[in-house]
Amino acid sequence: MGSTVSPTAVRTATTTDLQERGPLSAALVRRLTGHEESDHFAHAEAAIARTGDIVRDDDIQLSLFLLFASSYGALPQIDPAREWDPDLIATRRLLETAFERALRDSVPVPPNPEATVDAVGRALFALAEADTGPSLSRYVAKKATSEQAREFFIQRSIYTLHEADPHSWAIPRLHGRAKAALVEIQSDEYGGGRPDRVHATIFAKAMRGAGLDDTYGAYLEQAPAITLASHNMMSMFGINRRLVGAIVGHLAAFEITSSIPNRLYGDGMRRLGFGDDVTDYFDEHVEADAVHEQIAARDLAGGLAEDRPELLSDIMFGASACLTVDGWAAGHMLDAWERGESSLRTVDPA
Repeated sequence: MGSTVSPTAVRTATTTDLQERGPLSAALVRRLTGHEESDHFAHAEAAIARTGDIVRDDDIQLSLFLLFASSYGALPQIDPAREWDPDLIATRRLLETAFERALRDSVPVPPNPEATVDAVGRALFALAEADTGPSLSRYVAKKATSEQAREFFIQRSIYTLHEADPHSWAIPRLHGRAKAALVEIQSDEYGGGRPDRVHATIFAKAMRGAGLDDTYGAYLEQAPAITLASHNMMSMFGINRRLVGAIVGHLAAFEITSSIPNRLYGDGMRRLGFGDDVTDYFDEHVEADAVHEQIAARDLAGGLAEDRPELLSDIMFGASACLTVDGWAAGHMLDAWERGESSLRTVDPA
């Protein structure tokens, strides 16, 4: 799984090809790029039947990522005409169903609080405080090498070069105070009207400052399944209207656990000698997310639960899933680094 290959030495996606990771993703690459028809639904059924762990299955997670990417428009190689291909949507739904089932079976969810703003807010903060997952931010602050810091950027680029987009799917699905709260948060994420302060843009600048390619998907081949799974979970929650409670809970937990870790990430980057062009991204989030966490937990999640109590269980599930899956992704990186290995997938430079 790990390797000792330097992330800056391996091939980036300057090629127009999307690299498959198994029979299912190979069939989907052909269909999504418009090159040939393929029996991807049968491949999806077979992939689900044979996998021992869908969350860490490279073929399945890449396939889900590519299917979601079709709606985001994130990868130019994907034919826009394929976005509403009914056969591809059927395959995505099949994979989503299996992925969601695996998450619901493995993510521990606390009992529901009372469906009030105050009770939900307190429950979400308590959930985050009780999280005992591995602290990637403390490792980066104190121990990470420059190469590991660059790996951190590569892993995070899968989401952060399109930061906030998965949660924005929820905007048209919400109403009233929950909608207003989400728009307030997302406005900051998208720079508050200043293109240079869009968080994804600031992160791209940080990647360049670290000597990395800021093209979206440049390091897709090197992203392990668990990293793709974290992003796919967000996309699944956001793009499915029935899971609007889960994406709201996810965002609440995401914001609650952002401010202090970003301070530590910034400290680690300064320790390693990176300049302001790299640390600006983390410093921006220390202040912004200290405000966002209150809005997300109370006005957004609490307000939604109070207005639509039938969504409370999914709000708590989404928050728990955020902490759990991101903990798995962090644990993958830390385990590899503690073994003296790379956390990235090994890519054949040929």
